[in-house]
Amino acid sequence: MCGVVGIVSSEPVNQSIYNALTVMQHRGQDAAGIVTWGDESGLKMRKSNGLVRDVFRNRHMLRLDGNVGVGHVRYPTAGGSKSSEAQPFYVNSPYGICLAHNGNLTNYDELAGLLTRDDRRHLSTNSDSEVLLNVLAHELQVRVNGKLTTQNVFDAIEALHRRCRGGYAVVAMIIGFGIVAFRDPNGIRPLVLGERDRHGRKSTMVASESVALDVLQYSRLRDVHPGECVVIENDGTFHCNDYSGVVRHTPCIFEYVYFARPDSILDNLSVYKTRLRMGEELAGKIVREFPDHDIDVVVPIPDTSRTSALQVAYHLGVKYREGFIKNRYIGRTFIMPGQAERQKSVRRKLNAIDLEFRKKNVLLVDDSIVRGTTSKQIIKFAREAGARKVYFASAAPPVRYPNVYGIDMPAASELIANGRTVEEVEKLIGADKLIYQDLHGLIRSVRHGNSDITEFDTSCFSGEYVTGDVTSEYLHELELRRNDAAKAERQSNRDRESNVIAL
Repeated sequence: MCGVVGIVSSEPVNQSIYNALTVMQHRGQDAAGIVTWGDESGLKMRKSNGLVRDVFRNRHMLRLDGNVGVGHVRYPTAGGSKSSEAQPFYVNSPYGICLAHNGNLTNYDELAGLLTRDDRRHLSTNSDSEVLLNVLAHELQVRVNGKLTTQNVFDAIEALHRRCRGGYAVVAMIIGFGIVAFRDPNGIRPLVLGERDRHGRKSTMVASESVALDVLQYSRLRDVHPGECVVIENDGTFHCNDYSGVVRHTPCIFEYVYFARPDSILDNLSVYKTRLRMGEELAGKIVREFPDHDIDVVVPIPDTSRTSALQVAYHLGVKYREGFIKNRYIGRTFIMPGQAERQKSVRRKLNAIDLEFRKKNVLLVDDSIVRGTTSKQIIKFAREAGARKVYFASAAPPVRYPNVYGIDMPAASELIANGRTVEEVEKLIGADKLIYQDLHGLIRSVRHGNSDITEFDTSCFSGEYVTGDVTSEYLHELELRRNDAAKAERQSNRDRESNVIAL
């Protein structure tokens, strides 16, 4: 999962992009990048591994002048954790294109082969984002005869949609022309449009989450439609074009469960309100499955589950307490590269307040259980703090299947609920009782209030892949390529190569 932003303004955009990336840091902590362009300054880029605050120093910001720009925060899904895959990516033909991508292509191997063999384009990384960039560049090149036009761009994106499969939200900058933004025809990954008018100076912005618009005081206009292409020329002229092919709006439901900030609005749905309703649905499930419960207190696993946990406590009629204190300087364990790093981070990240656990029957509420790493250790923390009984509730259903559209949980063997019953997971994590949200309850929680969306990508819960091209063979190959052991081996090889170069 990544965060993208693009801005066209009559003022310098470097600080605005930096601020937008900072509030979307939760979407990726591996790398960050900004590229800007101006009539006089030309193209300027800075990207590297690390958090936004570490990648961009004052000297970098001073060089990033220009009124048009694109930014990106990344965590590794395809490819690996290395600076050569930090985005935006750049290709100089035709015109010069910089691209930032959130999502994952399911036909990466096929496209990479076609690009190098038929389109005669060179790929320097294993990133599907570089493939997307080169597909876009090729489709533009074969269509433009003379001056680049908006229609050329629309036609190129139509062709890109026909070639690329999977989930993707893209913001690209064509040098000297403007910003191009588009979503996959399923609208799996989010993309939001906004504008700001200060004393007649108009700016247009596109970002992964509406919170990025809020912090910069942009008005949220709407979401980019599934398959739609938006063009914002350097002078601010706005164009849009809906995809002429098949469109099936199925946004990723896990955005609302975990990834997005609660103060964001995605596809006209308030993330905060969906999490409130998740708590209501979960409380109903607890009452049905555990009518004679002896729960003394509800404790959330900070931060994502707080909203749901509040509603659970309210509807159960028991106390809500903050039993864990979170270290704000430790990143999100779910998106850390490698299981070993995630395990080490849990103890550093959370500390229990003994007073809230001692001699009590505690219900811990989390947004979801993916690998079970955090859940198992947190239950252990609660017992060490003196809890008499520790119950555990998940605001999401069991995660049993790989996600192939941009979330780093592709290896089924890493999912604790894969091939196991609820009772088996309960025993593995050490809970006295485990209760999961029902899938239909989750869908009802998110869909409420927006009749335009009738279905979601729920593949990690249901095993049903909305793009219709995910086979068992594909999942098997993906597991071999992307499980933690394979990632560790690739990182070890890169480290050895670096040592050789250093010597």
